[in-house]
Amino acid sequence: RKAARGQAYPPNPPTGGEGGLCALCTMDRYQSYKFAFFKIYSLNYRLNSVMKTKLIICACLLFICGFASGQTADSVKFISLPPRDFQQTYNNAAKSLLVDVREFFEYRKSRIKNAVNIPSSGNLEYSADTIKKDVSLFLYCTSGFRSKRVAKYFSGKGFTKVYSLEGGINAWKKEGLDVEKKRIRKRD
Repeated sequence: RKAARGQAYPPNPPTGGEGGLCALCTMDRYQSYKFAFFKIYSLNYRLNSVMKTKLIICACLLFICGFASGQTADSVKFISLPPRDFQQTYNNAAKSLLVDVREFFEYRKSRIKNAVNIPSSGNLEYSADTIKKDVSLFLYCTSGFRSKRVAKYFSGKGFTKVYSLEGGINAWKKEGLDVEKKRIRKRD
C-alpha cells in the first residue's frame, strides 16, 4: 500500500484499542512495528550514498573508539596483575592485606603465605567496614573470577588500592611461586 500525496503512511495511530497496546503510545504492537519500519524505510531513501557512507564511517569509528580506549570499567576501579607483578607490588606496599577469597575448605589445602581468608560468599559488608580504607588490598582466588568480583565490591566501598591476582592461585603455582600446604583446622 502506498500513501496518498501529503499523507503519512501508515495512517495516524488509533487513539484507543484493547489488547497489545504499545507502552509508548496508543497503537497496538503490529501497527507500532509497521510505523517504525516505515520510518526507517523512508529514511533510507532520503539519504544519498555519500551521506550513507559518512554515517557508516562515523558509526564504525565510534564502535572502534569504544573498544580501543584502553580501559574497561573494571580496570578503572581495581588493578589486575600477573603473579610476579602481584608479588612485587605486595612486597613493596607499606600497608597491605593479602586476602584469599576462596572458601575455607579451599584455603586450608593451599594458600599464599600470610594470606587471610575472607570467603567471597561470606559477609563482605562486615569485612569492608572493619578494614581501614588506606590499606592496599591484594585479593586472589582459584582462577581470578571471584577475586575480580570482590575487588569490584571493595573498590565500590571506597578502597582506592585494590589489586586482583590475574589467573588466581593456579597462575601463581604455574609461575613456580611458593604456597603453603600445611593443613589448618577451622576454628569453632
